[in-house]
This record gives sequence, C-alpha cells and structure tokens, in this order.
Amino acid sequence: MKTIRNTLRIAALSMSLFLVAACNSNVKKDSEETLEELVEADESSKVQIYQGDYVYTTDAAVLTGRSFVYGVELNALAKELGARVDTIKTTVHDVVPVIVRGVVNPKPAGSDGWDEILTITEIIDVSKTPVPIDIQLNKQ
Repeated sequence: MKTIRNTLRIAALSMSLFLVAACNSNVKKDSEETLEELVEADESSKVQIYQGDYVYTTDAAVLTGRSFVYGVELNALAKELGARVDTIKTTVHDVVPVIVRGVVNPKPAGSDGWDEILTITEIIDVSKTPVPIDIQLNKQ
C-alpha cells in the first residue's frame, strides 16, 4: 500500500511539473515574442536560435516554446544551462525562459523519448526570473 502511494505521488509530481511547463509556455512579454521559438537561421547550416522554457533534471531536459516541445541532448552545454537555471529557480517546479542556439534532429531509431532532440551549441540568454506559476497545487 505504501509503495503504491509513493508511486502515485511520484506520478502526480511528474505530471504537475509537465503541466506547469506546458501552461507557462503561454506567458511571454511583448518584447520576447519577437524572439519566439525560431528567431533566426544560419543559412549555411541547420543551427537556429530557439526561445522557450527550460526544464532540467539530471536524467532529462526539455525546452518548451509556444509551438514546440523538444527533448534536449544532455551535453556539457545542456548541463551548464541546467546549473544556471537552478540558481534562478525559487521552487523545484519553476521553469526559466532561455534563448539558445542549436540543432534539432529526429531521435535515433529505436530510442525512447521525444520525437525531436535539440542539441544546444550556444547559450545566448537566461532570464533573471522564473516564469510566474499559473497553477498552484495545494500541499496535503
């Protein structure tokens, strides 16, 4: 019984983190909307600039924009961005807006996870404040 309860709590926490990230992607400042998702493309390559809310754990990372959700390859820059975002978060559920340069590719055949994977090649900007929370869950 205790194991089931713990499993349900972990599932609820995971779902609430996803919902907060998904709901908060709609909150943007007017000045940021001009940089939304894909801001500019390097004509000679697939490297582009992406803006969205970054969620990072030691096992996975996700960048959520207005019209996309990408899994993030856990390279050194993704981990560095995660460390920078962690210093800005005020709660474990906070998400932080970021602007990065990178390449999106399909996930490798036979692998689990998001259909498209963003490989970060440059961290351009990290917001100084987390996105305001739209939904607050009550503690029980």
